[in-house]
Amino acid sequence: MPRQSISFTTPNEAWLQEQVEKEEYNSKSEVVNDLIRKARENEYIRNKLISAEQGGFSNLTRDEILAKAALGNDAEL
Repeated sequence: MPRQSISFTTPNEAWLQEQVEKEEYNSKSEVVNDLIRKARENEYIRNKLISAEQGGFSNLTRDEILAKAALGNDAEL
């Protein structure tokens, strides 16, 4: 894994250290990586929601939508 050197504000440094001290994480790197993973998940979900909003209404029934979701995003019914 590539190593990086980053600087934090005093409040952010204190918060990171607190997470490690509470034994939520083993290191500040774990905290930062977890925050990045969560931000990426949020971005993915946000983009899906925006796409869905722009896509308009569906003519599919509830059951058809659920079946399509169970098969995967690109499934055809």
